[in-house]
Amino acid sequence: MTFALPGALRLCNAALCSLLAAASANAQSLQPEVQNPPPVAAAATTDAQAPGAPSAADPAGAGQNRISCQSQPGERQRCAAGTSSGVALLKSTGTAPCLLGKTWGYDDTGIWVSDGCSGEFLASPAQEESKEKSPEYIPNLGFRLYTGEKGEIYFRLFSYARYLNQLALDPTYVDAFGNKKSVQLRQDIQLQKFFAPFSGWFLTPKFRYYLYVWSSNPSQGDPAQVVGAGNLSYTFNRFVTLGAGITSLPAVRSTEGQFPYWLGVDDRMTADEFFRGSYTDGVWLKGELAAKVKYMAMVGNNLSVLGVSATQLDNKLDTQSFMVGWFPTTGEFGLYGTFGDYDDHQKVATRLAGHYTHSLEDRQMQPGTNAIENSQIRLTDGSVVFTPDLFGPGITVDAVDYQMMSLDAGVKYHGVSIEAEYYRRWLTDFTGTNTASIAPVTDNGYQVQSSAMVVQKALQVYLSASQILGRFGNASELRAGGNWYFTNQRGLRLNAEWIHLDHCPVGYTAVPYPVGGTGNLFHVNVELQF
Repeated sequence: MTFALPGALRLCNAALCSLLAAASANAQSLQPEVQNPPPVAAAATTDAQAPGAPSAADPAGAGQNRISCQSQPGERQRCAAGTSSGVALLKSTGTAPCLLGKTWGYDDTGIWVSDGCSGEFLASPAQEESKEKSPEYIPNLGFRLYTGEKGEIYFRLFSYARYLNQLALDPTYVDAFGNKKSVQLRQDIQLQKFFAPFSGWFLTPKFRYYLYVWSSNPSQGDPAQVVGAGNLSYTFNRFVTLGAGITSLPAVRSTEGQFPYWLGVDDRMTADEFFRGSYTDGVWLKGELAAKVKYMAMVGNNLSVLGVSATQLDNKLDTQSFMVGWFPTTGEFGLYGTFGDYDDHQKVATRLAGHYTHSLEDRQMQPGTNAIENSQIRLTDGSVVFTPDLFGPGITVDAVDYQMMSLDAGVKYHGVSIEAEYYRRWLTDFTGTNTASIAPVTDNGYQVQSSAMVVQKALQVYLSASQILGRFGNASELRAGGNWYFTNQRGLRLNAEWIHLDHCPVGYTAVPYPVGGTGNLFHVNVELQF
């Protein structure tokens, strides 16, 4: 992501901004070597203005101080400074990116840095008595409600309104076993989702929390339509973070933590939705294996704990999920690894990643059909494998061994991106009544997503396709859409998307496509997220 001085000017007061504005006039190139995903209040020194030199706005440099402050991975350091007129990051010099509100910040007595952030900062004492500040907004991180020696609290909000029209879909379909089923065709307007996370650290920046309330409004009246969840974690260094609680299994790329930064609004491609794991309770390790190589390993309760009570779980902890990602050129892939190149990479960004998930699932451990983020184990015709008599009269599956792997790759450059993922799933060891005749099931699939920023920071278009292949039927989709960021920022967008389905094998109320859908559908969304 390219950061220019005018962006930093919006994060400081008038006195400090006057100094930075002068430096901006002399700057020839402010592009960092690597785009660092989260928000950074950044300004770079130039050849025309050496460190410590007076500026045109303040010829003597009076009242302005350059502060050098360093930290090692896993530690937090403070540097005394007069900060009441604001602080700006001039140059990052450490082993880890300096991210405002995450690895650096300031209060009334000085500047703090943590977790390998080191840099040169510009600070100045107050020119006049300061007024009480409102909560500070950090783009893509939320509002900082509190910061101090004992901790920090950030608040975010995600919600969107959706108009959905499925009336052009076929009203019925026939599954692989010859059963004719109806498709409930919807045309409605919903305030689709409410997602409100609180995050930060307590007592030490190494101990972090992420707690949220989540409501899926189209599922009102169904179990688990409102969820309170989250997780706690401890960062030892950049190589190891230990976490516990509810998080997404690292089963596919879209469950690595990019939500809600997808091309569409809160809807994955159908192949991704069909194969993936979901959110569950567990413990995990994540971090870096080496420069430009990241990993996550998790042991969990089941594939999806949302809508499933503790009494429905077995006591075996037979769910494991792993991810390794390599970012060979720039060491990153945009803000939180998002889909699409809204960040406008000036150098070619690349990624290669692999995922593997295993879970021994029984029928009680599967969520209700309308639960939030439902990830039921289905056949490629849309049938749930635990349905009584599905494979024949008197046959009921009580448990099945699920294994799934995916490989993904992507390239981004100057607002254009091409990203693809391949999936392979194995269902074996069916147990239950008369299940000896059920042969192992192997399914394959893929998705390809392409996008381009037609107008930088404002207008994005995309074209995507996916396919699911298996002995119980094949399915496919084609979709085209666009995002209009009408404030030239990520926080608000208008999205419109057309999807053509062919025997869709997955769906529920929180996504725009239904099980069995064939034909065209259309939806429009207005999204808020900060």
